Amino acid sequence: MANSGAVEPSDSLRVFGAALKAFRERALLTQEQVAERLGYSHALVASVEQGRRMPSAQFVERAEEVLETFGVLRAMSRHLGRQRGLAVWFREWAGFEETAVALCTYECRVVPGLLQTEAYTRAVMLNVPPPPTEEQLEQRITARKARQELLRRTPPIAFSFIVEESVLLRHTGGEEVTRELLDHLLACTELWNVELQIMPLRQPYHAGTDGPMQLLETPERHWLGYAEGQKTGQLVMDRQAVSVMQMRYAKMRSQALSPADSAELLQRMRGAL
Repeated sequence: MANSGAVEPSDSLRVFGAALKAFRERALLTQEQVAERLGYSHALVASVEQGRRMPSAQFVERAEEVLETFGVLRAMSRHLGRQRGLAVWFREWAGFEETAVALCTYECRVVPGLLQTEAYTRAVMLNVPPPPTEEQLEQRITARKARQELLRRTPPIAFSFIVEESVLLRHTGGEEVTRELLDHLLACTELWNVELQIMPLRQPYHAGTDGPMQLLETPERHWLGYAEGQKTGQLVMDRQAVSVMQMRYAKMRSQALSPADSAELLQRMRGAL
């Protein structure tokens, strides 16, 4: 995403998590026992209690039923929010990212936020009107850095990125910013859980012409999708729609350069600067 990132817990998420924990302890249940009764993983329940995960509406309703919270959790869930710096439409997706098993990203506009350098992030955010205030800019950069910790999270996430060659040829921010960015991307390709593929500039067969997309696998082995446009974002949960996105992404992986060839292209780009 161009202007958002994972964030530290907000006060409202912490309070919701504390309330969930209090109701769980009142019921004399462990996190593992609650997770089993809710039908979610222990990791997800723990993340919600710690204020690090935005609970879904389904999670809240199940917790209401299992823990008999008299509508308290349902009422609290209406006021949940996250730290400034994260776009409203991206919040729920960012919550799912925190406990994801796998994350696939196709981008044709900018380098994915998880792979950006600070200088590149600044250049992108300052180029897109309206210009942010200095405070807003720092909030967004802080949020972006926090989200990038997912690359080295334990347990690890399996990442797949497909990025258009044209995005890199644009040289957003100038030569020095691009030089640093290419060095950073090459370093990311050395992470064992990260696969980066470049979609070549000349590719007559392209399954991604409908625009950028993301796919995510949850700890419960469910797949979700996310699509974004101008000041909008859509979380895709319908199985048939997600299946279509998976087919398109799989096709793009076969159309893009291999990870090894992509790294070689990045090295050539770096050498040309």
